[in-house]
Amino acid sequence: MYSTLITATQLYENLRKPGFVLVDCRFDLSDPEWGSLEYSHLHIPGAVYAHLDKDLSGEKTAQTGRHPLPDARVFESTASRLGISNSSQVVCYDSVGGAFAARLWWLLRYFGHEAVAVLDGGFSAWLSAGFPTASGIEKNQPGSFQASPRPEMSVSAAEVEEIRKSSAYILIDARSAERYRGEIEPIDRVAGRIPGAVNRFHQLNLNPDFTMKPPELLRQEFLKQIGSHTPENVVVYCGSGVTSCHHLLAMEHAGLKGARLYPGSFSEWITDPNRPIAKG
Repeated sequence: MYSTLITATQLYENLRKPGFVLVDCRFDLSDPEWGSLEYSHLHIPGAVYAHLDKDLSGEKTAQTGRHPLPDARVFESTASRLGISNSSQVVCYDSVGGAFAARLWWLLRYFGHEAVAVLDGGFSAWLSAGFPTASGIEKNQPGSFQASPRPEMSVSAAEVEEIRKSSAYILIDARSAERYRGEIEPIDRVAGRIPGAVNRFHQLNLNPDFTMKPPELLRQEFLKQIGSHTPENVVVYCGSGVTSCHHLLAMEHAGLKGARLYPGSFSEWITDPNRPIAKG
């Protein structure tokens, strides 16, 4: 079973193997249809496409962030449509080192499915290896996925309000340093961060070629950041609960299990004007 990362060579050796489901998660926050167009132009053979907004998120309201978690029954339907069953080995990939694929990785785990891995290095690693590609739109035979939600893997805004004040916990903001400091905000209507949070940009988990850093190095870096805190007392967030999943993948890869996600993240936090915001 692959449960964190899979290399391009390992995927190639298992391509079209019964039970493997390959999902293309390429996406661009500034151009939401870019990923699906890129997929139809060129993708790994056998891959189906999952859209961040339409397939990997729930419906937005005035109280949610930009990418709220989907309802369990809705996600069951989506996963089944993609060809995923509870016995499937799922592999997901994108073009940015796993920042979007990690969302599907975390969602499947949240809904009780452990056999899911992110392609290390993403689509560029596949192309660099010279492996075959396909075009057009592919569909799998429908799967049969039954969700078993694990709410202990996430925290609510109310819980974050308590966590951020407690020395027993550490809150990590996965956005760029400039967004964390509130110097720029290209997406959300308010700039800044949740008070008490520390910063680690999710791309720091990657090598220059967009493959994940070695587990030993990631472990050293995260332990330096979290200090005496146990992984179970680490909570991560970002702009909308997507790229922060990359930290959870990296920590799992490094053997630091149990960190949790604030799915609503900063875009949900700012929907309530009574919640404080820090800058600088």
